[in-house]
Order: sequence, then structure tokens, then C-alpha cells
Amino acid sequence: MTLDLPVTTDEILTTDVHLVQSWADLNALKQNGARTAIVAAEGSYVTDSEGNKLIDGIGGLWCVNVGHKRAEIIDAVTDQLNTLDFYSTFYSFTHPAAAALAEKLAQLAPGNLNKVHFGNSGSVANETAVRVLHHYYKRLGRPKKRMVLSRHGAYHGSTHLAIAMTTPGYSEGWHKAEGVVHHLAKPHFWREGDGMTEPEFLDSLMADMKASIESIGAENIACFIGEPIMGAGGVIVPPAGYHRRAAELCARYDIKVISDEVVTSFGRLGHFFASRDLFDFQPDIITTAKGLTSGYQPLSATIFADEVHEVISAPGAMFTHGMTYSGHPAAAAAGLANIALMERDDLPGQVQTTGKLFENTLRGLADLDIVGEVRGSHFMMGIELVKDKATKAMFDPDLNIGMRVAQAAQKRGLVARPLGNILILSPVLILTPAQIAEVGGILRDSIAEVMDDLAA
Repeated sequence: MTLDLPVTTDEILTTDVHLVQSWADLNALKQNGARTAIVAAEGSYVTDSEGNKLIDGIGGLWCVNVGHKRAEIIDAVTDQLNTLDFYSTFYSFTHPAAAALAEKLAQLAPGNLNKVHFGNSGSVANETAVRVLHHYYKRLGRPKKRMVLSRHGAYHGSTHLAIAMTTPGYSEGWHKAEGVVHHLAKPHFWREGDGMTEPEFLDSLMADMKASIESIGAENIACFIGEPIMGAGGVIVPPAGYHRRAAELCARYDIKVISDEVVTSFGRLGHFFASRDLFDFQPDIITTAKGLTSGYQPLSATIFADEVHEVISAPGAMFTHGMTYSGHPAAAAAGLANIALMERDDLPGQVQTTGKLFENTLRGLADLDIVGEVRGSHFMMGIELVKDKATKAMFDPDLNIGMRVAQAAQKRGLVARPLGNILILSPVLILTPAQIAEVGGILRDSIAEVMDDLAA
């Protein structure tokens, strides 16, 4: 069977009017706003409907870690569908692919994180983590421990609870789970340091956390959730030692730690998981998605400690949580093939070199007049554009400065993600040194073009 899909740009965009895009200005799209139709992909590149070949500088959406059109993953998914297209992991049922992937994740995850629950998105993984901990404390006879500590600048998803854990600006105009989440101070030294040294700023963040815990009452707090590096909040890297000290503080108050590694896992920072290997802390739960299958299938995982599982699996209660597609056979097969490919090619090890080259290439753009801060690590980078470097004053939002630079970059063959006054780069992890140099050149030329336009 051949699918009858639209082919030309006009056909695609005419058909697309029925599609509700995610995180988009729907009114602008309704008024025939600019859209790009991606029709093919291979390696580090995507192709649009006009035949333009573009470096995938956002990795699909933080996720196509091993690159596009990898036969190893495509063949594994095809073989799985030809063997077992679908069966659920509900009730007492299991199947080989989900079982094998759970075992592999337990091997890769740090410490005693040996139990895995599958979902289909990072939002679901984070909701699962909190729901599991609510159930955990209820089974311990401590049902009041329900509050979640998150942070201003966080992004943990867009479902009802996940968006409540996300920085408040992202839920403006929408309802969300109320009375469950408290947001701690944003750990962004460059913007929030207020004349302090970085160690002093770290002390102030820990003081804020401690004061919040004591104000709310530790007996009412279930967990702290944090991304090792904040992603959609602007690629914010906390001060050195932040996560270790936060975990130590939480342990003193019997508060569980959830590390949201939806973006930072599976090689993006040079490790399968970054929490312990890069940030020196041991969480009670790790959530992951995106790079777990490199985006070839929708799959997420909530990986929790043996101790948590012992409580929730004790006699006397069902585990009444899960989704139809939890551990879908094709998605699990994609995850297994993706991990096997990464291990065979030592992709995390490669990223420890090429990712640093990418990071340093982008940091070299800091000499441009409107580049305020280049931040991030390895293949997870953000460029904050400012009107005045000395004062860090931001451009008027109506200028849409990030979008203007992104559009200039796309004309030159690079997909970058605008986020207000920030440009985000999270490319496929297989970029060569030559491609990294090309990305740096495109960004420099694109920022310079926008600077010239502003000066005109």
C-alpha cells in the first residue's frame, strides 16, 4: 500500500490548515504565517519541500541523537512489527522487547535505579514520577507529603501537572494543577547573580530552598524535580555543585529527588545519563524520553530506585497507573537498537570531544555585539541576544530577535530554534568537525545580518 500524501509545498500547506501545531501562534498560522514543510531526512540533514537541504541544528526537538535514517533502528522496528505489532504491558502481560529494554536501562542508570515504567513522552514520565511518589508516601502512612519543589525557568512538560511544574510563564492563560507545586529561585547566575560571586549565588539558592522547605513543612513535600541543565527555559546551567548540594539538602528532610533527563540523557552531554557522571548527584528517580529512541518512536521511561519499588509493590494495593502504549513493542525495539548503536559507535565518548568542539565554536560568537551570553554544554547550547551587553538589556519582544536570527540561519542552511531573545542549538550528535565549523559560520553570518538590519 502506498500512502496518498501531499507532495508540493502548496499541497502540503493547504492540507496542513487542518493540523493544530504544538507551541505555535495559531492565529498567525491561521493568517497564512510562515511554515516549513520537512519532507525527508538523512544523517545530519533534513530536506524541506522546496528541496533545500538543512543542517538539523535542533535534532528534531532535542531528540534525534544518532542522526536521521539509521537503518539499524528502522530495521529493528520493522522486524518487531513483523513479529509482534502490539501488546500492552498491562496487568500480568509482558513481551520481550519491553522486558529487555527495562533491563538495559537498569544497567545504564546510576546507583540502585533498577525499576522502569514506560510512557510515551517526557510529560508522562514526569507525571508518572510524581504520581509514584505520592503513592509511595501514602503507602507509608504519610499522605500529606504531596508538594513538589520545582524552579522558575524549569520545563517539565505540558500536561496538567507537568505544566504546573514548568516555569509559570509557560502556563499563562491555561489552567494547571493548583496547590501542588512551589517554584524555587531560578539558578541562572548571569541574569540573577546580582553582584554576587558564583559560590555566593549558590549559597543563596540553597538558602532559598531551605527556607522554602521549612516554610512549607518537609512533612508536606514529596519531591524536588530538576533538569541537570534547563532546556526550554533557556538552556540554563546551574552553578557548579548545585545539584549535589540540593540532593544533600533534600535527603536531610526526607524529600525525594527527581532528575528530569528527558533532554540531557543518551549522549547529549557525553554520557548515557548525566546526573551522577557529570553533575555528581544520585537521584531517587530519573525520567527520560527524546534520545531514548532518538525520536524514531515515541517512548519515555521513569526509572526509580529499588527502595521506592519495595514500598509500592508491597501487599495490599494495586499499581493503578499506566497507559495503553506503555512499553509498545515497536518503541521498545527502537530504544534497544538506538542504545546498541550508541554503544557500538561509542557515541557518548565521541560527544565528549565533538560536543566540546561544538560548545567552544558557539562560545566564540561572544565577540558579536548583540551576543550577551553563550551557555550550555556539549550539544545543548543557548545564545542569549541582548540590546546592550554592559547592562544586559533585552530587545523589545516585538522585534522577535531570536526568530529573525533563526530565519537568517535557515536561509543559509541551518535549522535553529528561536525562544524569544534566545537561540537554541541541540543538533544531532553525529556532526563532524567540518559541519560544526559550518554551523558556527552560519550563525556568525546570520547574527551579523540581523545586526546590520537593526542598524539600518
